[in-house]
Order: sequence, then structure tokens, then C-alpha cells
Amino acid sequence: MEIKKVGVVGCGTMGSGICEVCARSGYEVVFSEVDEDAVMAGHERINRSVERAVERSKMAREDADALLGRISSTTSLDGLSDCDLVFEAVPEKLELKKTVFGKLDDILGQEAILATNTSSLPVIDMAVATKRPHRVLGFHFFNPAQVMKLVELVHTVATDASALDSAREFAKGLGKTPVPCRDRAGFIANLLLFPYLNAATRLYDQGYASREDIDAAMQLGCGHPMGPLALLDLIGLDSAYEICEALWRQFRDDQDAPPPLLKQYVAAGYLGRKVGRGLYRYAASESSTIVDAVPEAAGVAASDIHTVGIVGSGVMASSIAEVVAKAGGEVVLKGRSEASIKRVKAAVAESLERAIVKGKIEQADADRARSSITTTLELSDLAECDLVIEAVTEDLGVKSGIFKELDRSVKPDAILASTTSSLPVVGLAASTDRSERVVGLHFFNPASMMKLVEVVRTVATASDVEKRCVAWVRTLGKRPVRCRDRAGFIVNFLLFPYLNDAVVMHEEGYGAPADIDTAMKLGCGHPVGPFELMDMVGLDVTYAILESLHEEFRERRYAPAPLLEHMVRAGYLGRKTGRGFYDYSTQG
Repeated sequence: MEIKKVGVVGCGTMGSGICEVCARSGYEVVFSEVDEDAVMAGHERINRSVERAVERSKMAREDADALLGRISSTTSLDGLSDCDLVFEAVPEKLELKKTVFGKLDDILGQEAILATNTSSLPVIDMAVATKRPHRVLGFHFFNPAQVMKLVELVHTVATDASALDSAREFAKGLGKTPVPCRDRAGFIANLLLFPYLNAATRLYDQGYASREDIDAAMQLGCGHPMGPLALLDLIGLDSAYEICEALWRQFRDDQDAPPPLLKQYVAAGYLGRKVGRGLYRYAASESSTIVDAVPEAAGVAASDIHTVGIVGSGVMASSIAEVVAKAGGEVVLKGRSEASIKRVKAAVAESLERAIVKGKIEQADADRARSSITTTLELSDLAECDLVIEAVTEDLGVKSGIFKELDRSVKPDAILASTTSSLPVVGLAASTDRSERVVGLHFFNPASMMKLVEVVRTVATASDVEKRCVAWVRTLGKRPVRCRDRAGFIVNFLLFPYLNDAVVMHEEGYGAPADIDTAMKLGCGHPVGPFELMDMVGLDVTYAILESLHEEFRERRYAPAPLLEHMVRAGYLGRKTGRGFYDYSTQG
């Protein structure tokens, strides 16, 4: 059917965005609100958004006027009677939505399509409140609807293919990318996003890391546009609570249930940006300016760590050596063989040369960095280092052996650190007689580019050692985030269960990797989708980290999905083998 006129029930944040998007594409739009005050507020909300677009030169004045002229309003649902498609955008209350659908069913023409913008509630429950369940579907816009390109198109067991086809073409006409979903709580994006947000909230509630460090870790470590706690404030803690409740009711998994802290904030009225206070405080209601964040230290404090030893000759070892040398430190790198040392020197030289070509470093500074790195085959040559970083394979036995040798080889006040991404640091500390001087320094790959370093303290780490390492990381131009010693630290603890959930979703036949990746990129602003990321990281690495998490926490959700295990066994490890969740064998 051809859609000419669009109705919207509710003109709050989402409803007003939907009105604007549809009117931008040339559709006549009418929205319904409960009273004249709400109607006025809806028009004002739309006007503000359109005026911002004009002020930012994203829309011409005449186009803005024409857009606003296509939007009318009513305080009665009867005013929507001649619409071909009606969106419901009222609060996430199932009974309210069912009531709206029942009334619209009596008002609209027989072929009209009814769509809900729910982000979590079962669409079928609204569909059966009508006599036309075959013409009802979910049409989940993302906030802000004017900007976000994703639409989750949700079909129930009753939805007609013709209604779904009409909705798909309509979405494309709005300039959106529709991703098909079956009807279950959370659909794709929220079903993957909210367990991750829940886990971040629990980390903060448990005092594992600060708000600022959790958010910085996921922004800098994963390239997310916002940290999880700031994102919760943007979504609205009340909305987040309702979505978590809906997920829990459907799946009965404790990881989906809203954390107690979230419930307390909602009860206190701290709902996020929209009221000026949530997990953070804001300059005013609707403001994005955080006023109570603990700022990262201004400037770079002096560090008493000058000579750094590195044990290892792989990619991470050479990259850390380059970073330290470029920052003015002296490096002594211990390799396994002359051949491995030669590879390290070549890797550093090549990386520095690329930086010169890109104008990121002067030739003289590159030469100085190169000359600051000395190499050796003997641990005894690290004796006078202030800090020694172990960067060898992720094997506890191998690492423990190195720490035992280092403890005997370096000066008594030297700090020993591991770059492990998943193993317990305290186990390495126990291999020495200086457990109070052992920390984790988890650099991210490639260390020369990634700004994040997780500084991991064990139960035995002395506070002054942690502080010295934080200060030293800052001298490298990196952002240190402090956390306690447990599997996954911050980034991997939050990231890999999310990746595992995506595999389970695909394994259950709910979504194809390409659709799930599209949903998370367009709906959540992630730089790559979960399957693309696993193929880059390596499915074997993904599997190993999940195994480590499951070993420590013993929770079902951390157990690697059977499909992931089978792919690893088959040798489908991702880009490095030419095949993972995607096939790279035909790519150049």
C-alpha cells in the first residue's frame, strides 16, 4: 500500500523526532497529545530541533518552514482517522499502549498499519489488542530519531508480509536502514546493549572503578562514542530500568535484571540528563555538560620512573618500547633470540618511519627514540631498571616463571608489571618476594595508537606503587584507568560477554551477523559490529578470554557459546585465517 499521511501518538522526545523525520521526507504528519498544553510542548520541541538545524546550516530556511507546515496536531485520536500509518510513541507502559492500539483500531481504515516504537515490550501483546494483528508491527527508531540511521523492524507471528514490506520501504524512504527482527524483548540492539550497561553499573556500584574510569575505558579501549554510565544518563535511568525489567521478565536471567543502584536512582528522581542529574550531575536539565566529574590530572606530573625494561619480542613488546622511547624514557628490551630482537628493531623502525611520513614526529625525535632502545638476551641486563614490563604469551606458567627470574635479577625497589589482558595479576605477584611492587599495566593494541592503559592493583599492591604507575602512564600521553585485579579488568569484562551474547543471538537464528553488526553500529554508534570485532581480535582469542572470565566468575553468560567453540575447532579464527563469521578469502 502507498503511505501518504502519517500519524504519531505522543509528541515527547521520541514522538517529536518521528514527526520531524517523516515531515522532512515530505509526508503530511499529524500528532495527537492528551491536551493543549502537551500539544504546545510538542510543537515547541519540534520547532527547537528544526531551528537548531537551520542555525547549523544543515537545513535551509525555506525547507524548515515547509517541514513545519506539514505537521499538524490534535487532542483527539479521531484526528488520525485518515492516516495510512500511525506510530505509537507513548510511555513504556504495556497497558497504556494496548489501550491506545485498541482505540486506534476502531478509528483507522482497514488497511492502515499500526506501529509501536517500543524498545522492549512484546509487540504481539499490542497487536492482539486490535482486530488487525496482521497490520501491527514494531518500528523502533533510535534516539535522536532525526540523526540515528537505524530502525529495528519487528514482525510478530501474526504480521503480514505485505505490511512488513510497506514498512520496510517507508523506512528506506526516510533515509533509514531497516534491520528485521523477530518479536522478543530488547530486539537486537537493546538485548545486546543493556546487559553491558547493567554490568558497568554493577562495577561502579561495587566500587571496582570510578565512573570516569569506566566510561573512559570503554571510549578509549573500544572506540565507543560514550561510556556506558554517561549513555545511561542520556537514555534516561527510568527508561533503562523499564527495559531491564522487560528483559528480565522474558529471559529470567539475573544479568538482565536492573541493578539495585539503578532502582535507587530512579526512586530518588535522578533520571539522567533530562532532569539534570543521574549517575552524573549536569549543568541544567537537558544539558550535556557534566559538572561533577573528577577531572583527569591537569598537565603531566613528574615521574620517578626513567628506565623501563621490557620482556618480550612480539607486537605488544615492540609497540610499548616505541611508546616509552618516544616519551623520553630509556628502554632495555630482553628478547628470546637474536632473530626476535631483529624483528623488534625492524618493527619499531617501520612504525617510526610511518609516523615521520604522516607528520606525527620529526626525524630527529624518531632517531632519538630509536637510540633510546637497547636490546639484550639476558635478564641480568635489566638489573637497574625502575620498572620492568612482562609482555609474553598469555600463559600463566610462562609468565610466573619470568616473574620468579625477574625478582632475582632486578634491583629490590623495581616495580614488576604484566601486560596480561585476562590472567590474575596476583598469581604473578605470588611468584615473587615483592608482591607489594607488582601491578598490571594493560596496554591496548596497537600501543603506539591506543590511548588507554588499565592500571591493575592486586590486594597486595602498595598504594604508592599504583600512584607511581599512574603518573608514569600519563607521561606517555596515555589515559590511565585504575581498577582492581580480577579477570577481564574493565574493558574485557564488559566487552567479551557482549560479544558472546551476539554469538548466542546468531546461533539461535535470531539475526544474521551482518544485521546484528549493522544494528550495533547504527543504533549504538559502535565503530565496528560484534562479529566484525571478533574476526579482527581472533575467535581463538575471544574464546580464551571468555574461558578465563567463566573460570573466575562461574556465570553461565560468560561460558563461550557452542558455535564459537566449534568455529575455533574448525580453524575459522577470523581475518588471520581468511574465515571467521565472515569469509575473507575473496577479499584483496
